Amino acid sequence: MIGYVTLGTNDLPRAAAFYDKLLTEVGAKRLWEFPRGIVWGVAQDKPSLGVMNPFDENPATVGNGVMVALVVGTPEHVDRVHAQALALGGKDEGPVGPRGDGFYAGYFRDLDGNKLNVFCHA
Repeated sequence: MIGYVTLGTNDLPRAAAFYDKLLTEVGAKRLWEFPRGIVWGVAQDKPSLGVMNPFDENPATVGNGVMVALVVGTPEHVDRVHAQALALGGKDEGPVGPRGDGFYAGYFRDLDGNKLNVFCHA
């Protein structure tokens, strides 16, 4: 259902370095690059994540209530991705752990303040 999600950034090189390292943890790589942004994914026909400077050339801002969720296979993988996000300078928005009914997740913000989570169904 979801084709891709984009997050805004005011510093594309900084965001690129963050996501290049973070998204390798979930098996993603750069799929597309253009002057305004970069898109990562595991395959062209799977959902992807893009980070870009806003088209209207106004500053990127964080969307209240907006969050991108990255799915992985195990709680240990959730732990690794969440730890990597924090090691890269992201901010903790909720430590990893069970959230009920087999849902295991950790929440963080990227360097621009965009909210993400990494989760699995354990």
